[in-house]
Amino acid sequence: MPEVLQKPIVFGAPYSVYVRAVRLALEEKDIAYELVPVDVFAPGGPPAEHLLRHPFGKIPAFEHAGFCLYAAAAITRYIDEALPGSRLQPTHPRSRARMTQLISILDSYAYRTLVWGVYVERIARPATGSAADEARIAAALPKAALCLRTIAELMDDASWLAGTAISLADLHTAPMFALFRLAPEGQRLLGRKDRLVRWWDRVSRRPSFMRTQVPPRHASHTV
Repeated sequence: MPEVLQKPIVFGAPYSVYVRAVRLALEEKDIAYELVPVDVFAPGGPPAEHLLRHPFGKIPAFEHAGFCLYAAAAITRYIDEALPGSRLQPTHPRSRARMTQLISILDSYAYRTLVWGVYVERIARPATGSAADEARIAAALPKAALCLRTIAELMDDASWLAGTAISLADLHTAPMFALFRLAPEGQRLLGRKDRLVRWWDRVSRRPSFMRTQVPPRHASHTV
């Protein structure tokens, strides 16, 4: 089988925002793939075989034609550059740099704030019988507002986060926002940014987004 036609394998839990970002890239390019579930929260930690794929015990990990990767940003770039289908990175250097900048902002500042600081505390922990840490939520909200403001400003008047076409920046962002907006604080903060509201309406209606929709972790798993 030609290398490009070999089915990629994604290792990780469907509810993970980073696993979903990788799946979104594959779906947007119309690439068939295999999803192998991995529970990194299992008693005793990540399975031993998964640590061979990802020495830090995180998800996702990825394999295609014998080539192994971990870290979602690296995986999605490989998917776009190595596999056929619609291009998911801008061709103009400035737009491509903006895409990379947005992904870095999400990984460095937004993920821990939007997902762990707000969603997990407000939604996931109470769903398992634990009390929300109100102090942690209060501390996260100013940084969450800063993240949203920065993303909206970098987006400017474009239809998508990094320009006129959907890119890896949108696919990296959408899974985080999907969880963040489950919290009332997330709904309120997002509602103040008209650009992001319009963007959310566009991205959440895409077939790739709907095909990767799964119950959030708190609906069927303990945190």
